Amino acid sequence: MSTATTDGVFTHPALFYRSGAEYADRTAAFVREGLAAGEPVAVAVPGPNLDLVRAELGADARDVTFLDMTEAGRNPGRIIPGVLRAFADPHPRGRVRIIGEPVWAGRSTAEYPACAQHEALINAAFADRAVTILCPYDETALSAEVLADALVTHPTVIAQGRERVSEAYDWNAVVARYNEPLTGAPDTDVLGFAAAELPDVRHFAVARAASFGLAGQRLQDLELAVAELTTNSVVHGGGDGTLAVWTEAGQVVCEVRDAGRLTDPLAGRRPPERGQIGGRGLLLVHHVADLVRMHTSNAGTTIRFYLGV
Repeated sequence: MSTATTDGVFTHPALFYRSGAEYADRTAAFVREGLAAGEPVAVAVPGPNLDLVRAELGADARDVTFLDMTEAGRNPGRIIPGVLRAFADPHPRGRVRIIGEPVWAGRSTAEYPACAQHEALINAAFADRAVTILCPYDETALSAEVLADALVTHPTVIAQGRERVSEAYDWNAVVARYNEPLTGAPDTDVLGFAAAELPDVRHFAVARAASFGLAGQRLQDLELAVAELTTNSVVHGGGDGTLAVWTEAGQVVCEVRDAGRLTDPLAGRRPPERGQIGGRGLLLVHHVADLVRMHTSNAGTTIRFYLGV
């Protein structure tokens, strides 16, 4: 399998596979091609697939960085800064090669929209950079909708050993389509806040989450995320907002709404620049949360984050 490696050009193929043997063969060929060219290589895929790649590579595996995507990429919004750029940025000269598999059959219906947006936003995050990111998709386990989205978020697709241009490619369309209103919140206490109530709203969220069984570092993570989001609402979202906390499928869910609008689709997905002061709030929320969902429009912005109990 060969992919374009022109310096300064970002390449982002989707790999459609139908068996473990095909997966191992195609990904190992991709890795070895990079190693032969002297490129740093990382493989960030779900644990069982890591084992397939390692076994196929044999001794070559020692020259590759491996990450379990079910841990490093549990929250899709954390993958660009915490996985892809964390590996690529220390190698500013020459091409970097990464296998990233953020979409697998075990992803929940709540997680998938964030996965699709992540795959789309990779194209903006790495535009004009000498990086190749191969994204595998299991044709036998993923839905037709997911596979169709992959054609929209990737400029090329590799299937049955052949790479072709995706005529459906339009990553902005996927970002817009999954910028969907966040529904399904149960009837629960909603606390309004402005600047004077920021300590109160943080204490309310912590107490409510603790009553649902959140404790220790997870409870501290929730307090940090609530503090960042509510402060952003006061500073950038019209001066006030609302907060609600509930449980859903074994997770504590916090939702902050305000009248602001996010205009930068990569907000919260850029690592901070050296010496940067401020502008890290949403990045921190992505860092601590298991999932972050957002909806923004002229009417305002809703950010919902999830933490496992």
